[in-house]
Amino acid sequence: MRAMWSGAVSFGLVSVPVKAYSATTNHDIRFHQVHAADGGRIKYKRTCSIDGEEVQYADIVKGYETEDGELITLDEDDLDSLPTKSGHEIDVVEFVPADQIDPLLFDKSYYLEPDAKAAKPYALLREALVQTDRMAVVKVALRQRESIALLRVRDKAIVLQTMLWPDEVREPEFDVLDAEVELRPQELTMAASLVESLGAEFDPSQFHDEYRDAVVDLIERKRTTGDTRPAPAAEKRDEGPDSMTDLLSALQASVEAARAGAKQEEPAPKKAPARKQATKKKDEAEEPAPRKRTRKPA
Repeated sequence: MRAMWSGAVSFGLVSVPVKAYSATTNHDIRFHQVHAADGGRIKYKRTCSIDGEEVQYADIVKGYETEDGELITLDEDDLDSLPTKSGHEIDVVEFVPADQIDPLLFDKSYYLEPDAKAAKPYALLREALVQTDRMAVVKVALRQRESIALLRVRDKAIVLQTMLWPDEVREPEFDVLDAEVELRPQELTMAASLVESLGAEFDPSQFHDEYRDAVVDLIERKRTTGDTRPAPAAEKRDEGPDSMTDLLSALQASVEAARAGAKQEEPAPKKAPARKQATKKKDEAEEPAPRKRTRKPA
């Protein structure tokens, strides 16, 4: 594992240097979107919804749209002016009973590894949390954003458990929950009996992702039966009309290219349309011939 943060846990006059490691990982099978005909990767480009042009990262800013339909943009200078914390301390605010923490507030988990010289104060904090059955409420700045978090114990490790802010948890606004429901004693007894019959000590190792296993088996079956093909290498193409993302831009570029090519060629004399030629000849035929002028002898 690679540490994603380093700092110190500070409580009272005690400071414990630690490193934080992500405690969880994702084992989902990741697929690529490819063209069914040739297996080429599907690419997505950042385009402007107004002019259809591709936008570079340097030209992208953050935008907030108000309820009145006004757009407010924030650039890097605006964001740098915010009072963000970048300290490397986990400040203990208080120690609270473990049963007072609603698991719905839990967000991400990180293992804290102590420095070699801080093994004793680390163990002291860990055992104090275990004996008192409490968790430490802390404040910590991760990725430039201050978060409220917990220090809790898992086996021999102290876990930094980031939490959601209270206003980020929704309330269940279901009218049906306020309705009066009559429960008979016999029904309660039968429900409690069912719960007891399925009672067990929780062992997470007994559970596994059956869907992921089925996907792995399907991929392996296709591989062993020869239902594969070499992954195509993406070809580098010059930027041109083919790289444009919308049909209108591509057509406009094609028209401009055709006009530029036409200007380079010598234009051939244009012939009048057949109908006009016929009309012209008819007019000439009806026009009286000019009289011949003869010179008088000198």
